[in-house]
Amino acid sequence: MRDRVVVVSGPGRVELVEQDAAELREGTFRVETLFSGVSAGTELSYVKGTNPYLHVTWDAALGLFRPGEASTPYPVTRLGYMQVGRVVESRTPAVAVGTVGAMTYGHRSGWVADPVAERFVPLPDDLDPLLGVYVAHMGPICANGLLHAAADLCGTDVRTLGDGVRGRRVAVVGSGVVALLTALFARRHGAASVVVVDPTPARREVAEALGLETLDPEADDPAVVLKTRWNHAAGDRGADVVFQCRGQDWALQLALRLLRPQGTVIDLAFYQGGADAVRLGEEFHHNGLSLRCAQIGRVPRGLTPTWDRERLSAETVDLLRQYGDLIRKHVVSAVAPLDEAPTLLTDLAERRRSELQVVLTG
Repeated sequence: MRDRVVVVSGPGRVELVEQDAAELREGTFRVETLFSGVSAGTELSYVKGTNPYLHVTWDAALGLFRPGEASTPYPVTRLGYMQVGRVVESRTPAVAVGTVGAMTYGHRSGWVADPVAERFVPLPDDLDPLLGVYVAHMGPICANGLLHAAADLCGTDVRTLGDGVRGRRVAVVGSGVVALLTALFARRHGAASVVVVDPTPARREVAEALGLETLDPEADDPAVVLKTRWNHAAGDRGADVVFQCRGQDWALQLALRLLRPQGTVIDLAFYQGGADAVRLGEEFHHNGLSLRCAQIGRVPRGLTPTWDRERLSAETVDLLRQYGDLIRKHVVSAVAPLDEAPTLLTDLAERRRSELQVVLTG
């Protein structure tokens, strides 16, 4: 048996190769890929050659990038984390043949998994399986952003995902997939207002089609607009919390400017080119602001085991039940066969093509 696998062999070089499928051992199961979502930020950083793992050593024990051999050198053979597969063989009672579930094994036609070592999230029958690409990892990234906002406000006493946004004024910078799902999470969990700020007209149109309010930062200064609108008290204007979801330094600077004094930016972006536009001596300093990274590798300190990735996946399923039809119609912008992945990924990386969410099939 052979699997087709998407491999990045070098900057700008993406191939579809065949590999021998792994042996089905006792305690494992085999899935056949139905859908595989493309993460335009993380994946394209490997195609472009900008991901730090390609150039330096990640010292996991110290939590530092250090000079040395690349932690993930080319060829990159496991690209992507948004898969949905159907179980076609199983040698474990934990996973039944025929089950459709979300996983994170990369763009490939099939995979042999160990349920002890890998997450397999069965999808409910009432959920479009294509939307399952968000359940294992992408949706939890966004839910974890809300969890960080809740921890920022409530410490370790977080009862629901809405504890950091309920009744509060929320701004979201960016309108890619992470930003849109985060904004929908905030609206679902009771935010008093949710405004998406992004300069790209097509992206704002998608946000508006999802029922979200938008602002164009190139038309009017959104910090002035929102601080004029959101008045808490004398000298206290602006967003209660900002979710920063666009990996560019100007976006982080804008996020800081949108906040009320002593507010917090929850940062879900992946910066790859420095941050010269971030002016820490301005609003950050004078308004006493906070910046908190909500990277998916961990939930806020003190919230485990109550909050874990399984619970964040369950929250994602609930979000998709409510907004799935809109997400399928407006966010998923292209569906293409796996065979087209090399051309598609290189076109996206070199900006010959623009898509919001690409889903590969089979």
